[in-house]
Amino acid sequence: MSESAPVQAPPPDLALLDPVIARHRGGGQAALLPALQETQAVYGYLPREALTALSDRLRIPLSRLYGVITFYSQFSLIPRGRHTIKCCQGTACHVRASKGVLAALREELGVEEGQTTPDLKFTLEAVRCLGACFFAPVIMVDNRYFSQMTPDRVRAVLKEFD
Repeated sequence: MSESAPVQAPPPDLALLDPVIARHRGGGQAALLPALQETQAVYGYLPREALTALSDRLRIPLSRLYGVITFYSQFSLIPRGRHTIKCCQGTACHVRASKGVLAALREELGVEEGQTTPDLKFTLEAVRCLGACFFAPVIMVDNRYFSQMTPDRVRAVLKEFD
């Protein structure tokens, strides 16, 4: 993976956390997972400032929050794009040239797997299987599948998310 500067998101508006905290105040440890999920839905990731506010206002140690965040792969501590692109690299996709599709995505977006475009529009991920082997090679943008992908179709698919 190439080295690039991390994407810088604007400082989070902590007022957006007020409804999350109101729903989960007094819920103790049982409130932790849903509060983190809702916070990530608000910001697209879990900014440090928001985690500190959650910890203080829900009276849950910050170390406990980080323990949960680092355990579950659904959480991200770095800014993610508005759209997540998953490019399948499973066996069926691999034998049908998914590496070329992934290379076209990297070139078109200007990022490597696991990175987010500087405009926070896309995050690119290479995954082992999307469960749509019959349609290989497959990419998934958010919750939409694109089957029988080719490098030449990448630009057209990305334009659908402008």
